Amino acid sequence: MSKTPLSFPKIPPPLFLFILVSLPLAVISQSANNPEQSVLLNLRQQWGNPPSIASWSSASSPCNWPEINCAGDGSVTAILLRDKNITEKIPAAICDLKNLTWLDLSWNYIPGDFPKVLYNCSKLQFLDLSQNYFVGGLPGDIDRLSGLQFLDLASNNFTGDVPAAIGRLSELKTLNLHENLLNGTVPGEIGNLSNLEALRLAYNVRLVRSPIPPELGKLKRLKILWMTVSNLIGEIPESFAGLSSLEYLDLSGNNLVGSIPSGLFMLKNLSVLLLYHNGLSGEIPRTVESLKLTEIDISMNNFSGSIPEDFGKLSNLTTLNLFSNQLSGPIPASLGLLPNLKVFKVFINKFNGTLPPEIGLHSKLEAFEVSDNRLTGRLPENLCRNGALRGVIVFSNNLSGELPKSLGDCDSLQTVQLHRNNFSGEVPPGLWTAMNLSTLMISYNSFSGQLPSKLPWNMSRLEISSNRFSGEVPAGASTWASLVVFKASNNLFSGEIPIELTSLSRLTTLLLDGNRFSGELPPKIVSWDSLDTLNLSRNELTGQIPEAIASLPDLLYLDLSENRLSGEIPPELGRLRLSSLNLSSNELSGKIPGEFDNLAYENSFLNNPSLCADSPNLNLRSCLTKIRGPRRLSSTILALILILAICVLLVTVSLTLYMVKDHRRKKHGQDLATWRLTSFQRLDFTECNVLRNLTENNLIGGGGSGKVYRIGTNSLGEYVAVKKIWNNMKWNENLEKEFLAEVQILGMIRHSNIVKLLCCISSEDSKLLVYEYMENQSLDMWLHGKKRKTIPDRGLTHLIVLDWPRRLQIAIGAAQGLCYMHHDCSPPIIHRDVKSSNILLDSEFKARIADFGLAKILAKHGEPHSVSAIAGSFGYMAPEYAYTTKVNEKIDVYSFGVVLLELTTGREPSSGDEQMSLAEWSWQHYSDEKPIADALDEEIKKPCYLDEMTTLFKLGLICTSTSPSARPSMAEVLQIIRRYGGNPEACEAKKVRSEFDVTPLLGNTKYLSSYKRKNVSDDSFFSTTHS
Repeated sequence: MSKTPLSFPKIPPPLFLFILVSLPLAVISQSANNPEQSVLLNLRQQWGNPPSIASWSSASSPCNWPEINCAGDGSVTAILLRDKNITEKIPAAICDLKNLTWLDLSWNYIPGDFPKVLYNCSKLQFLDLSQNYFVGGLPGDIDRLSGLQFLDLASNNFTGDVPAAIGRLSELKTLNLHENLLNGTVPGEIGNLSNLEALRLAYNVRLVRSPIPPELGKLKRLKILWMTVSNLIGEIPESFAGLSSLEYLDLSGNNLVGSIPSGLFMLKNLSVLLLYHNGLSGEIPRTVESLKLTEIDISMNNFSGSIPEDFGKLSNLTTLNLFSNQLSGPIPASLGLLPNLKVFKVFINKFNGTLPPEIGLHSKLEAFEVSDNRLTGRLPENLCRNGALRGVIVFSNNLSGELPKSLGDCDSLQTVQLHRNNFSGEVPPGLWTAMNLSTLMISYNSFSGQLPSKLPWNMSRLEISSNRFSGEVPAGASTWASLVVFKASNNLFSGEIPIELTSLSRLTTLLLDGNRFSGELPPKIVSWDSLDTLNLSRNELTGQIPEAIASLPDLLYLDLSENRLSGEIPPELGRLRLSSLNLSSNELSGKIPGEFDNLAYENSFLNNPSLCADSPNLNLRSCLTKIRGPRRLSSTILALILILAICVLLVTVSLTLYMVKDHRRKKHGQDLATWRLTSFQRLDFTECNVLRNLTENNLIGGGGSGKVYRIGTNSLGEYVAVKKIWNNMKWNENLEKEFLAEVQILGMIRHSNIVKLLCCISSEDSKLLVYEYMENQSLDMWLHGKKRKTIPDRGLTHLIVLDWPRRLQIAIGAAQGLCYMHHDCSPPIIHRDVKSSNILLDSEFKARIADFGLAKILAKHGEPHSVSAIAGSFGYMAPEYAYTTKVNEKIDVYSFGVVLLELTTGREPSSGDEQMSLAEWSWQHYSDEKPIADALDEEIKKPCYLDEMTTLFKLGLICTSTSPSARPSMAEVLQIIRRYGGNPEACEAKKVRSEFDVTPLLGNTKYLSSYKRKNVSDDSFFSTTHS
């Protein structure tokens, strides 16, 4: 079949020539007729052609670009460039867009002073420059932007005063200046902005301490006033009663005093009232007509009197926080009738009487916290009637009776804290096994019954001390796999302590003292790898102390007193780094281990007649004593004294000769130095052992403040690490401070995840800190060292990479150390230089926090502490540390977040792509909606680890939030990591967990509100335990 050739109409040659000439002219005419397109393309070029606006081209009209809005005539009216990775200043040419009314450049990296070039944008009404890197003061002629209706300069680094000129922006409806470094005053001229609807000045912690300008009370259209943590003093102005449109008022976290103006509770439109954490006092106004109120938080003040009965009229109320005041009287029964109440927190007051009987019956109550009051009667029956209750916290009251059976049917419960009351009867069976329960604290009551064989899958804290529980600890205790704290002191338990209890690998605290346990202690310990406190005192235990106790790597507190234990004390116990030991009132015999033969243990071995010691420190009989006649005893002692005297003389002569010889060969001016040793532990070496080995051959590292040596202390191959802080000319004042800080902190710290300081040795011109030696050096070396760690084995050299389970355990250990510093030390301690090179690893790869030379002790928990100079390491420093001298624990949280990102990605902290830090790179990766799995370390990534690695990657993002208030505490961080640690199964044997088992507690808006990128998660919340 033949093909028919295609035919085209013939075009006369003159017409064809005309078409060819007209096409390019049309294109040129299109560009020439759209000068605003040229302006926009010029803007893109001056901003370095960011890929985020690659769609801008001359091939299409700007009105078709997603970031541009146009008027009907095609002129540009809006530029929407939120979060487009713009890093350059705003070009003046932007105001060549004559009809530009809307400019959004938020969430970028634009530097420099306030862009006065925008003064030429005469029609500008909306300007959003929030979340950038602007610096300097706000201009005094900012009112030249006279048409502005919306101005958002939040989350930058602006300083100085809020200019009075802002008060002349007569059209302004929204003014956002929160989260800056403003260090001047707030002018009363803002009260002239008659159209203002929203004023946000929160988190300007450096503002001059000053009262709230009373002129703000003139803002009749104001709906939102947010001034939390703004250094406010004085009283709340009475003029605020005139804010008739006000819906949201937040003055929390200041130093306000006086009473609440009665007019505040008369504002008809008020929905949210937040006055917590001030110094307010007096009674709460009795008349309440703000019937739209949904949230009242006036906690942490000094209010007195009772709860107004009018609160019972607030049918829209969801949250009522009155805790930490001096309120008294009964809790009105009408509060139990509120149909929308979800959160009720009135703890730490002086309330008396009974609880509202119908509370929880008419609303989906989620949190019920009334602890530390004087309440009596029973617990309300209907607290969990609507199935939403997460926490019941009523400890330290005079509540009595049996627990409501309905608590046993409440699957939503996560924490129950009933301790220090007068409850009685048995615990409802369903409460023991409530599927989401993680904390059950019911100590100091009169509960009875027996322990169940099974507990909820995530039960981590079980405290039942000082009750009347009886029976045996069930063999099914081996299924309590998530248990971290188990306190069952002073009950009626009997029988033997089952070996199954020793299989709980996450257990840190076990208190079984004051019971009737009998028999021998378990001869083997399956997996108490995390146990730090063990108290089995005041029981009827017999037999010997098992040697297995000496294998517990974290044990700090051991109390086996008042039992009937016999035999010798295992010498291996001397290897433990115990802070407290009590073996008194037993039937032990023989010689105590030499490590305990010092005054630190003088009360540890009382009432054991058959024990002896070599020295008189412990008030025990001497092991050298013989039961002989008086003459035989005297001659023996005389002979021993003579021998000892001769030995002392010989040793003295030998040491003298040695020291003279050693003194002559001192280098670097040390021949004139006088050394002083201060010991914090029992030592088996002297300063001479250390000083003579400070040679280059023993050098293993160094930094800006000194060098680190690995020095052998004896012939058994034991080593210590010596940090030498040295200045050849003059002892520097800063180094002196660093040395004193580290010695002060480490000398008082006792924690298994913090490096142990053995002693310090000092002279006029140099200082030495002597630590226990960490065989596996630092985490940094393992993650980023040359070709990883090489370990010789029978002549071969293996390439070792830290696998994921080991990295996870390192993260847990480091988090435990930081959590101890932040939450268990008084006053709290800030490390200020958390990084992978300051996380050391022992022979079993257990993490230890090291190098406290930059640490500061906070005068009061949570208060920022001024520091004289910026410290820390690049890539780990929190953003606020670069521009403020106020720091708190959140800078350590940021740095730890970077460590988590190192552990999950394998990348170095300052080697992200495109010259970004690792934190910035990780945020960019996530915000670009790339799979998180692509960011994880390929060397260790396995399918069975992806859930855990992804969770810790997200947690690293949360910890590196740009706003300190958006970061969690180390206690919350540790809680999340622990949910994924301690799984001994091999990768191939792991099973897929249920959804609630793998979903971490991430997503509270408190933590997600100010991320540089999008939210990491929004499907759950942080769980906190109030105690």
